[in-house]
Amino acid sequence: MATSTSSWELPLVAVCQVTSTPDKQQNFKTCAELVREAARLGACLAFLPEAFDFIARDTTETLHLSEPLGGSLLGEYKQLARECGLWLSLGGFHERGQDWEQTQKIYNCHVLLDSEGSAVATYRKTHLCDVEIPGQGPMRESSSTMPGPSLTPPVSTPAGKIGLAICYDMRFPELSLALAQAGAEILTYPSAFGSVTGPAHWEVLLRARAIEAQCYVVAAAQCGRHHEKRASYGHSMVVDPWGTVVARCSEGPGLCLARIDLNYLRQLRQHLPVFQHRRPDLYGGLGRPLS
Repeated sequence: MATSTSSWELPLVAVCQVTSTPDKQQNFKTCAELVREAARLGACLAFLPEAFDFIARDTTETLHLSEPLGGSLLGEYKQLARECGLWLSLGGFHERGQDWEQTQKIYNCHVLLDSEGSAVATYRKTHLCDVEIPGQGPMRESSSTMPGPSLTPPVSTPAGKIGLAICYDMRFPELSLALAQAGAEILTYPSAFGSVTGPAHWEVLLRARAIEAQCYVVAAAQCGRHHEKRASYGHSMVVDPWGTVVARCSEGPGLCLARIDLNYLRQLRQHLPVFQHRRPDLYGGLGRPLS
């Protein structure tokens, strides 16, 4: 579909791929280099993956390394956003919430910073990854983490209206449709996807979410070996609303760039008006457990 906008006038986004370890300062240094590179290349918004702050060896270390949103690490990222003059999607921060003293559990919190370094939105992961995949080792996110209480309304950014999600959330199309119906033009799934589920499900789920919600999908991912107990799949990517992968990171840490064409998105929604064709009278009760 032709668009009237010259490609260099379209907003540019950067998707960062990293290998977090338990060393928070080294992780920050790596992420900051990628964010500065994104700014040099002209991006208006940079996306960092889930657990950009650290990936610990066990629950005890995870809780020990966690911080409140007002702590020093987020302060460094706020300064970085101001210094670079771009927005930051911090895809999954180990947050000690206001209930930390009572629960001794944290939240997996996606923080969106504007170019002034202000936190304009937070989303606490609502679907926790408690799964047992043969060959991948059990995941028990709920052992250290509380589920978030609600979705966050999409936020206007220089690239478009962004709906915030995190990793395992991508398996729940109800969430992506709710965000799209609330006005999202970009869905973002910062992730630390496993090495068994990754090759089977990662790309096909991201492309499905883009097609059914008629949104751009941005997925910044962890890659490689974090420590002796854990590795991630990588393959960070951007998918357009037609389901085409328009940018993809190569192996290892680095970044990829994509332009967001909202005119193309609006044309596509006109040509394929699925949101007008929905039948909530038939399936409004989606999401109930299987009997």
